[in-house]
Amino acid sequence: MKKIAVFPGSFDPITKGHEEIVRRALPLFDEIIVAIGQNTSKASLFSLEQRVNWIETTFSDCPKVRVHTYEGLTVDFCRKHGAAFILRGVRNGGDYEYERSIAQMNKAMHSDVETVLLFSDLAFASIHSTIIREIIKNKGDVSQFLPLKVNVYA
Repeated sequence: MKKIAVFPGSFDPITKGHEEIVRRALPLFDEIIVAIGQNTSKASLFSLEQRVNWIETTFSDCPKVRVHTYEGLTVDFCRKHGAAFILRGVRNGGDYEYERSIAQMNKAMHSDVETVLLFSDLAFASIHSTIIREIIKNKGDVSQFLPLKVNVYA
C-alpha cells in the first residue's frame, strides 16, 4: 500500500518554510499531495490558480509531489485520496499546541488518518504567510522568504 501524505494549507503564498517541510518529508512517503484548502475564515491575497501554479513550479523537480485544491474537512480529503497521513510543519510552541488540537480532533473523526509533525528548520521558523502578505501589501521585498521560482510581483 502506498504511503500518501496530505500537506494542507492556504499557501497564500507558499513560503520557503512550506517548501522545506515538503522536501524533508519526501523520503518518508511515496507521494505527497500539497492540498490548497479554501479556508472560509481567511481572505486570500492571491488567486487559487496562482497558488497552484507556484506550488507546481516549486516542486517541478519532485515527481512524488502533486497539487490539489479542496473544500471541506482535510480528513475527508485524505480519505477520498487514499492518504493515511496529514503532514504539518511546526515552527514554535504555539504552532505545536494548535496542531496537536487539530490532530486529536481529526483522529477522533477518522482514526485511520495519522498526523505527522515536522519541526521547521530554525532558518525558516520565523516565516509566516500572514506577515509575508502584510509586507507584500506594503510593497516590501519578500523574495528571501519565498521559493526561488515564486514571484508575487509578476
